[in-house]
Amino acid sequence: MRILLIGAGGVGDAIVKISADRNFFEKLIVADYDLARAEKSVAWVSEHTPEASSRFEAAQIDASDPDNIAALAKKVGATHIMNAVEPKFVQSIFQGALAAGANYMDMAMSLSHVHETDPFNTPAEKLGDWQYDHHKDFEEKGLLALIGTGAEPGISNIFARYAADHLFSEVDEITILDGGNLVVKNEDGEEIFAPSFSIWTVIEECLNPPLIWEKERGWYTTKPFSEPALFEFPGGIGPIECVNVEHEEVNMLPRTMDAKKVAFKYGLGTEFISVLKTLHALGLDKINPVWVRSKSGKSQVAPRDLVAAVLPDPASLVDVMTGKTCAGTLVTGKGKDGEAKATYLYHVADTQWTAENYDAQAVVWQTALVPVIALELLATGQWDATGVRGPEEFDAKVFLDLMAGEYGQAWGAQGRNPENTSVIDANWE
Repeated sequence: MRILLIGAGGVGDAIVKISADRNFFEKLIVADYDLARAEKSVAWVSEHTPEASSRFEAAQIDASDPDNIAALAKKVGATHIMNAVEPKFVQSIFQGALAAGANYMDMAMSLSHVHETDPFNTPAEKLGDWQYDHHKDFEEKGLLALIGTGAEPGISNIFARYAADHLFSEVDEITILDGGNLVVKNEDGEEIFAPSFSIWTVIEECLNPPLIWEKERGWYTTKPFSEPALFEFPGGIGPIECVNVEHEEVNMLPRTMDAKKVAFKYGLGTEFISVLKTLHALGLDKINPVWVRSKSGKSQVAPRDLVAAVLPDPASLVDVMTGKTCAGTLVTGKGKDGEAKATYLYHVADTQWTAENYDAQAVVWQTALVPVIALELLATGQWDATGVRGPEEFDAKVFLDLMAGEYGQAWGAQGRNPENTSVIDANWE
């Protein structure tokens, strides 16, 4: 396996560091628009795992052009292209992989488009629709596009599949629940607004109408931050109010899994929501460029890109962030004994541990862990398919066994009260 990793930001850098300890691939080429960033990731491997350094190299790439992707992939002999950049580049990298005859993987999927006349009831183009429409293109070439394989979507999908296969006889609802107690402080010790992953993605997810799926109704949308509900997160994180947010799992899971409802809820917090609402009110969430004055005259800038430019790079938060993040999936229905059952399957990452061991903050490290394990399963043939597919279409047990075993990352399956899923069931198994 020869991997072309596109993007050496926070998550891409963490993918390199996690991969340095594994030997399932022949070569990993780290490519970024900023060559220095790619070289920095490779240099970390040389310093910390010198015996693996010969399997890593850096390259420069403009990911906005499919021809660039295909040309570099062919030049380095890539068998797999791993997309670790912002979702606005999904289509170009996806097309470049297909043109190069390489398998493709990403963690965030093609962008959605809001319904022009009824945005808070009716979905238009959903997250990932564009990619699913190319299923036959990959299948006919004998290639796999494994999409949505990060933390969320990704391990959340795998938890859903594991629960359906091994814990439940009948699934009623699947709700992805993400929360954490992460805190970022400035040099004066004051807590500041600094998203733990790309603000571009944060705005896209949180300000778009949330997507929900019901078996009898199909897909529908609501207003942002709808249906707030308190949920008790494990790992010492505690109770957090979670709200509906647009996310890929809601489009992915109903395609191959039998459930009555699928939703995604995010523990954003009151202050975080307030900032996002302010950005929206000021038009700073928009992606279409506007003319702005500068000393040299006028230039065009996308408001969202401006916001991203003035906020800290998520990869730079390692030394100023504390706390834990939890990615998990709540499944309700009937257990194998036919009785009512609710289980929250989850993985917790602690910034203190990820910083000490990988010089990475918890959110980007947790996101990076999943594609590395998935690539290893593909390399060993334990996962095998063609076409455009999500991780929930593969064996969840082999993934979780490898994660908990050789990767040393424990995951939990916590029983909840079926009548009030925020309450932990003292008799859970």
